[in-house]
Amino acid sequence: MIRADVCRAALSGGKECPMRVFLKVLAALLVLFILYQLWIFGHIVYWRTNNPSASAFMTEQLARLQETDPNAELRHKWVSYERISPNLKRALIAAEDAKFVDHEGFDWDGMEAAFEKNMKQGRIVAGGSTISQQLAKNLFLSSRKTPWRKLEEAIITVMLEAVMDKRRIFEIYLNVIEWGNGVFGAEAAARHYYGISASRLSAPQAAKLAAMVPNPRYYDEHRNARGLARKTRIILRRLPYADLP
Repeated sequence: MIRADVCRAALSGGKECPMRVFLKVLAALLVLFILYQLWIFGHIVYWRTNNPSASAFMTEQLARLQETDPNAELRHKWVSYERISPNLKRALIAAEDAKFVDHEGFDWDGMEAAFEKNMKQGRIVAGGSTISQQLAKNLFLSSRKTPWRKLEEAIITVMLEAVMDKRRIFEIYLNVIEWGNGVFGAEAAARHYYGISASRLSAPQAAKLAAMVPNPRYYDEHRNARGLARKTRIILRRLPYADLP
């Protein structure tokens, strides 16, 4: 009744009903949201058979580097799945997503364990994101942590899993993840840290690269950090049990 009175008062004064204005704005936002999802979905369909030239994280980090050096460039070279050492593939799955080949984008047990660990520590010490979720974030989203980003990450993850097979998701992931200051992808990382191609990485080298993934820029500057060697040994022990797509 009050709403009807407000609308009648607005109309009598030559103004549009506030409720109608609100609904129009809401409808416009919904249309924009749907169009944005379609734009993302179109890219994912295209990338099923074509390689992305860059990711949102690459663009963001290049802009950051060029703030201090306008001539800065990223180190990145795409290589096919076959030209990446199985050691690195196993190391990343062992370190980041042991259930990668089995889940449909989300590791609910891993997320619950990470939540409990974070609650116990009183701060964020564990992630729980799968390889698919990490790829969704890297390809399309910024590094800022917001509730909206987590929701969008989940939507994109569902799209990736619906459109691509596990091998393709993993191939793109291997080629776009950050591995240091301006270093992206397995090939650039292998050459940056060891001076060799990604196909020649040994098990210890691969395990160390996988251990760097959660904080690559820090480990780029602190390659002998105390915790890095311990994480590398843990990943090496898990290597034989990692299933590849």
